Amino acid sequence: MKLLVPELVPFEAQIDGVRVVVFDPTAPIPDAHLDAAALVVWGMPNERIFDVARRLRRLRWVQGLAAGSDVLLAAGFPDSAAITGGRTLHDAPVAEQALALTLAAARRLHTLVRAQLGHRWAAELGGFQPEPSPGVFTTLRGARVVVWGYGGIARTLTPHLRALGAHVTGVATTARTEGDVEVVTAAALPELFPRTDVVIMVLPATAETTGALGASLLAALPAHAWVINVGRGTTVDEDALLAALRAGSIAGAALDVTVSEPLPVSSPLWDLPNVIITPHAAGGRPLGAAALIERNARALLAGEPLHNLVRAAR
Repeated sequence: MKLLVPELVPFEAQIDGVRVVVFDPTAPIPDAHLDAAALVVWGMPNERIFDVARRLRRLRWVQGLAAGSDVLLAAGFPDSAAITGGRTLHDAPVAEQALALTLAAARRLHTLVRAQLGHRWAAELGGFQPEPSPGVFTTLRGARVVVWGYGGIARTLTPHLRALGAHVTGVATTARTEGDVEVVTAAALPELFPRTDVVIMVLPATAETTGALGASLLAALPAHAWVINVGRGTTVDEDALLAALRAGSIAGAALDVTVSEPLPVSSPLWDLPNVIITPHAAGGRPLGAAALIERNARALLAGEPLHNLVRAAR
């Protein structure tokens, strides 16, 4: 079995029956390797993924290393190819980014950076500060945080939020209790949001999640609330978010993902003083990728179930 692995992914496992071919993920797959039976996708531009899906028609297995598999599912890989995803590989890095953005919002790091660039001593944020600060999100102590998309990333993030004093409520497709964390469905959000200080979005991109955080739910948030998005940009109605930010009906947004990436230079999000933007930096570090590839390669050869299966071969 020929297994194509991008050069960005260190993979040294020796597996009987597997020939590993390292390739440049930014260049077309050479014709000599169009007979590959397995492919690892990482670091490939979307247009390259679609090209590979069109040209590699003998694939039996595609292993994505991203947290979401929406691009792989839309690329047109042959029905003969099972698709497995990178769920769990990004739990720790994305949780760290979500925590960093939340703390940056609370401690006004975006305002302080702007002040530093302008050589301005931001006295309004230094010295004596009221605690708690009325009508302002300034701390996770006692904060009510809603994490929408309660999966592995959220489970990794929750203990850190709670260690800093936050009360965490999860949102998922099924209501349940995980440990002592209450997980509700989206139907509960209109009642929950008016009592929420921070919404952390960790939703995948699906037809059902497109624009999930829209105008009506944004209007339900209090004026001091922040929106943090480390999931997928399409899960937030960007026009509605812009309107809420401009009107001051929410305090701010910290966005690691946007609908169009890179975020266009013309986007008004760049210039809003209550917006923090990071360049889809939450992931980028698939921890344990080599072990997952080896596990699934061995499973495929043995006819055993694949781990993190997203789409079965047909």
